Amino acid sequence: QEVNKETKGLSAFDFDDTLALTKEKVLYTMPDGKTGELTASEFAAQAEQLTAEGAKFDFSNFENVDLSTLEGPMVDEARKKQKKFGPKDIFVVTARPNTSVNAIHTFLKGIGLNIPKANITGLSNGDPQAKADWFLQKATEGYNDFYFSDDSLLNVQQVKNVLDQIDVKSEVQQAIAAKEQVLSEEFNKQIEEVTGIKAGQTVSNVSGSVYEGTSQSDDL
Repeated sequence: QEVNKETKGLSAFDFDDTLALTKEKVLYTMPDGKTGELTASEFAAQAEQLTAEGAKFDFSNFENVDLSTLEGPMVDEARKKQKKFGPKDIFVVTARPNTSVNAIHTFLKGIGLNIPKANITGLSNGDPQAKADWFLQKATEGYNDFYFSDDSLLNVQQVKNVLDQIDVKSEVQQAIAAKEQVLSEEFNKQIEEVTGIKAGQTVSNVSGSVYEGTSQSDDL
C-alpha cells in the first residue's frame, strides 16, 4: 500500500551568474605552470575540460562580492518563491569558498532576498558532483520536492541525474542571462548614479516560467 508522504520542498540557487552577475575571476594554474583567469560564466563552461587537463583552481577572489554587482537572471524567481513559501527553505549553494557566505548574505539582503545565512553554502569546489552530493544530503534530511537553478549546464545535468535516481519530485533549470537584461540593468544603474532616482524594474528572467500550486517544483 502506497503511503502519501508529506511534501517538504526546497528551492536552491547557484550564486554567480544566477542570482548575481558577478565580476570576480576564478584563477587557475595548469600542470606546466601556465596561469589564467575565468569569469563565472567562463568557469561554468570550461571547468570540466580544464579539470581533465589537470588545472588547479583558486577561488580566493570570490571571498567578497563587488559592491557594483548586478542582479542575476533568477532573482525574480527567487523573490517569487520567497513571497510564496517564505525564505526558510530557500538555499544558495555555490562553488565559492565558505568564507564568502557573509558577503553573499549581505548582497542578497540588499536586493530583498532574506535568505538565512545558515542556508548559504560555499562548497569551495567547482565539481558538479559536489552540488549533487549537497542535494543528496538534503534528501536524507527529509526534503522530497526540489527546485534548482544554476548557470552551469554541467551542474544542472548532474543534479538532475542524481535527483532522477531517488524518490523525489524535482525541477532543474539553467539560468541564462539575456544580453538585454545586462544592458538594461547597467543602464538603470547609470541612471541611479546620475539622478539619484532608482530606475524602474529590472528585466525579469528569460525563462518566463510561472509556477503555480503549492509545490516548489513542477513536473518537467
